[in-house]
Amino acid sequence: MATARLTLDPRRTIGTVNRRMFGSFVEHLGRCVYDGIYEPGHPLADSAGFRNDVKELVKELGVSAIRYPGGNFVSGFKWEDSVGPVEQRPKRLDLAWHSTETNQVGLHEFAGWLEEIGSELMLAVNLGTRGTEEALDLLEYCNLPFGTALAEKRAANGHDKAFNIKMWCLGNEMDGPWQIGHRSAHDYGKIASQTAKAMRQLDPSIELVACGSSSADMPTFGEWERVVLGHTYDDVDFISCHAYYEIKDGDLGSFLASAANMDRFIDSVTATADHIKAVKGSNKTLNISFDEWNVWYNERFETVDKITGIDNWPIAPRLLEDSYTVADAVVVGNLLISLLNHADRVTSASLAQLVNVIAPIMTEPGGLAWRQTTFFPFALTSHNANGTALDTGLESEKYDTAAHGTVRIVDAAATHNPDDGSASVFLVNRSSDQVSTVTIDTSHLRDVQILSALTLTDTDVFAANTLADPHRVQLRDLEGTEQHPGTITLTLPPVSWTALFLASTPEKA
Repeated sequence: MATARLTLDPRRTIGTVNRRMFGSFVEHLGRCVYDGIYEPGHPLADSAGFRNDVKELVKELGVSAIRYPGGNFVSGFKWEDSVGPVEQRPKRLDLAWHSTETNQVGLHEFAGWLEEIGSELMLAVNLGTRGTEEALDLLEYCNLPFGTALAEKRAANGHDKAFNIKMWCLGNEMDGPWQIGHRSAHDYGKIASQTAKAMRQLDPSIELVACGSSSADMPTFGEWERVVLGHTYDDVDFISCHAYYEIKDGDLGSFLASAANMDRFIDSVTATADHIKAVKGSNKTLNISFDEWNVWYNERFETVDKITGIDNWPIAPRLLEDSYTVADAVVVGNLLISLLNHADRVTSASLAQLVNVIAPIMTEPGGLAWRQTTFFPFALTSHNANGTALDTGLESEKYDTAAHGTVRIVDAAATHNPDDGSASVFLVNRSSDQVSTVTIDTSHLRDVQILSALTLTDTDVFAANTLADPHRVQLRDLEGTEQHPGTITLTLPPVSWTALFLASTPEKA
């Protein structure tokens, strides 16, 4: 049996938990949009063609902001194709995913859908095949209330009021050779700076994200951030991070410790940003938008799903439809723990993606929508990680991994809401074969009581929820929880993610 210890002390804070940390990502890729959120012929479709059952699951998931419309897709995208009468919109080739884009769902439709689910729109501009002028046109179309041809065009297309979009991504993964319009760090930094300055001249209130590295494994990682921020530091508010994880060579131990890689990634980017801050003598602190992260079995895509052929451009093909296991959900929960433990600098993040494509929600055309295993840790964390993230001083026994070196067996994050005295603790047990006993010091909190302790685990770590068995994996009450004055003890099953929720007792609140 492994042991771990942590402390909940409201005086030991990391930073305020920004709601944007619980964002997601909708790209025009595979069945994310078509046959995902949008299926006009479905029995549960609304009058606009969006599935009501999917809307309810998205609300339950608790996503705060959604990045759109890509992703790799955006680097060849003409935004003008996505507005105006639907029947007049052109079909276009999507070179990124070798598909046909119908443009049935565009800016207006997606913005309307977001209003219904209560989520913020985070819009990406094309700096692959297009540039500053097109970005300015899109910003004017979206945010100018009235008085110009583009503002009037928006009104004529059915939206009198400005969309008032606050957060904008300056391209996508421009460090990647696979990206249409891929540039060197210097070339990208120059156009990103130029575009940012121009966009701020039009709307000074917007927040801008510069492209960071698409992976910490990129050969240009670190140097890319240094050069790009050298050009853009004064012009942007965020630098992006992207990271995906999967089991490689059957190494479950390394996979379960994937968050150790995310921790180092964030720390490295933060250090580079702070270096540029010092070099420039700036008073501004740049934050991180971790706007793509998830478990993604990319090797499957490269070897099985990849579409090729000059005469083969399908509409909404089944791409990247990973079926997630208990182990995958534990890793996703651990990645959320990493984000919370960097709440001082990670103030925006996007789980990639939302429906069908490496997603927590799956749908079948004409049929069910269901929760994947990864749905549960995200939903519980989003709804319950409130207030400030705490430095828990976690102490845990360790184990060795081939990919990440020596790591803790137990990882954890905690939040505290100063308004009502409530607290939440999120934990993972990375051991594949032993339980872990965790002692939590609660003596620094007002008197608290356990509201609930829920865990995601299974005797089969590769169990998954599928169309045939959509409820195979569920949250369950954690057994072996004990509370004594100033102390709570939890017993975490092997390969598990657990959430503990505490409330101040009424007479002490």
